[in-house]
Amino acid sequence: MSEIRVENIIGETGTDAVKFTKGVNVTGIVTATSFAGSGASLTGISAGKILQVVQAVKTDVASTTSASFADIPGLAVNITPSATSSKILVTVDVKIGNNSGAGAYLRIQRNNSNIYVGDTATDRTPCLMQTYGGGDTGEGLYGMALYVGNFLDSPNTTSQVTYDVQWMRMNSATLYTNRCGSETHTQYEGRGASSITAMEVEV
Repeated sequence: MSEIRVENIIGETGTDAVKFTKGVNVTGIVTATSFAGSGASLTGISAGKILQVVQAVKTDVASTTSASFADIPGLAVNITPSATSSKILVTVDVKIGNNSGAGAYLRIQRNNSNIYVGDTATDRTPCLMQTYGGGDTGEGLYGMALYVGNFLDSPNTTSQVTYDVQWMRMNSATLYTNRCGSETHTQYEGRGASSITAMEVEV
């Protein structure tokens, strides 16, 4: 096999990059100081490539007194996988306050079916997580509980998938997103933000 050894190759102008119109086949290691273009156009990567990202951000306040799970308005995303083998990494970040120090349950759904929740048990509520304020003063009333979750889902479809976040009150509490349970002392109370993100991962 023929072999050409050079130290430097430059374009015809002396500054332009060299063009390989037929492509380049490399059997060794390629080292580059920079990369131009979109990673989405790369091929031959067997796994781990992020194909698309969708996100819903909620900055306004919503409330509920529901004793059964209900959607949190504004915390849902739609994503259409490009292959049935793709996985979807779902991340939720929700701030919830309540007016009685009682608590709340949270869960994630895919197309109205529960994902990433605990086992069913007598008199227990399967959920992603729950909090309990522990009283009607201090953190229980003037704090926002942080609900977070990360789940690598396998929807096994190329049809549109909807992921959403649901909540349910504990006892007789009124739940709020992005605010604490009491707004009577301005020096104690803030406003938060919540989000749900879905990323398609090539497998």
